[in-house]
Amino acid sequence: MAALDLEEQEQLAELKAWWNRYGNLVLTAFILIMLVFAGFNAWRYYQRSQAAAAFAIYDELQNVTAARDKAKSAELAGQLLERFPRTSFAPLAALMNAKVQLDAGDNKAAKAQLQWVVDSGKDDDLRNVARVRLAGMLLDEKMYDDALKLMDAAHPASFDALFLDRKGDILFAQGKNADARAAWQDAFLKADEKNNLRQVLTLKLELAGGSAPVVKARS
Repeated sequence: MAALDLEEQEQLAELKAWWNRYGNLVLTAFILIMLVFAGFNAWRYYQRSQAAAAFAIYDELQNVTAARDKAKSAELAGQLLERFPRTSFAPLAALMNAKVQLDAGDNKAAKAQLQWVVDSGKDDDLRNVARVRLAGMLLDEKMYDDALKLMDAAHPASFDALFLDRKGDILFAQGKNADARAAWQDAFLKADEKNNLRQVLTLKLELAGGSAPVVKARS
């Protein structure tokens, strides 16, 4: 029994010695782990609260857009872009507000919203939608070079048809009929066979003195 007590005392002494040497390091590591865990939970809560607040504004914006309230649309979109620019609702709000402003005849405000999506939007698809729409507005203003630059931007293959269609519009407006026909023919081939864009492209090609390319039936 005495030997056992002595062994326990030795183990306890070793434990005390180990704690005296490494105790502060263990406590520091534990505190750091808890701080990281707490910070992660706080960040998740912050993201959820940001998303909820942004959605509330976006939901109201949808109603305002349906009513075509130009002033209120600009106000709500402005709140989203200023307070929640990194949320998925911000570029959607900018696109919606751009449509409202354009319908109301405020081209400058509409262009500013589309430019924000192009420059600051976090969703690549929405940025490419904004590029096509902005290029259309620049086309109407005869700012052909700026419009073409937008259509020359890198984009996924799924946007090829839209980009080529708009590029053809710009080239046709410049009087470059042959180049316009080539762009529209490429757009026709890139568009899905069920896409209504093919019908529009067929009309454009006929207007430019061309015709839609023959597409071989898939076997």
